[in-house]
Amino acid sequence: MAHIPDGILSLPVLIGGGALAAVGVGLGLRAIDDRAIPRVALLAAVFFAASLVSIPVGPSSVHLLLSGLMGLLLGMGVFPAVLVALALQAVLFGFGGLTTLGVNTVNIALPGAMAGLVLGPVIRRQVRPVVAGALAGIGSALAVLATGGAVALSLWLSSSDYVPVARVLLATYLPLALAEAAVAAVVVGFLARVEPGALRPVAAAGA
Repeated sequence: MAHIPDGILSLPVLIGGGALAAVGVGLGLRAIDDRAIPRVALLAAVFFAASLVSIPVGPSSVHLLLSGLMGLLLGMGVFPAVLVALALQAVLFGFGGLTTLGVNTVNIALPGAMAGLVLGPVIRRQVRPVVAGALAGIGSALAVLATGGAVALSLWLSSSDYVPVARVLLATYLPLALAEAAVAAVVVGFLARVEPGALRPVAAAGA
């Protein structure tokens, strides 16, 4: 449940999440230029479609986030991509919420951006596609687990009554992390083999 619905989080958490999201989106918009817009739009559409498909896991459900992969390919551009996709999901399908849009954006986009920032340069220096893919898989798995931790933290900060739910949610993110690692490893390994330049984030391309 990376998409936290309306009416759950406290006002301070909503305000804090909205402020952080605004900063992230602002940095992301500054990092991209006109040439990068098609890539941002394409990955936002993939995220939009993939995260609508929920798979039941125990008492909760999970869905692909692709935040680690998006962070590697978009850099800070992951923030506006995630924001637009989440806003459309909330308006068109009632998935997530509008008041929680900032918190949900930060919970998903920030771990992806950090994965891209830390592991991106290492991945782009690799001459072996298998190694690049493996590193991308590790980064994506860590991004998913960080999102789970951020969701749990958001719930805990809003009310101590959510602590049992937060603990269950953290457990459901483990199989999702493995799935995301596999997807990212395959995609990045393929790109590293056929088009290494595609692994440069839009921030670097814009620069």
